[in-house]
Amino acid sequence: MSALDAEMIAAHAAHDLTALVHLYTQAADEANDLDAACFYLTHAYIFALDAGATQAPALHARLKACGREQ
Repeated sequence: MSALDAEMIAAHAAHDLTALVHLYTQAADEANDLDAACFYLTHAYIFALDAGATQAPALHARLKACGREQ
């Protein structure tokens, strides 16, 4: 298990939405392919929406740029 995976698990256990937005965005940035990146971006976006985080519009824009929404 990578350090990032361990941090994600800990953030989930702590219900730390702020950390989850950051960690899933980081995972998207480090992903090796578009599908994996968009998987992580989708999660980051959902957590950002739940948290009312300012990153939500930028994450949504990234997903749209990847063709994940019409």
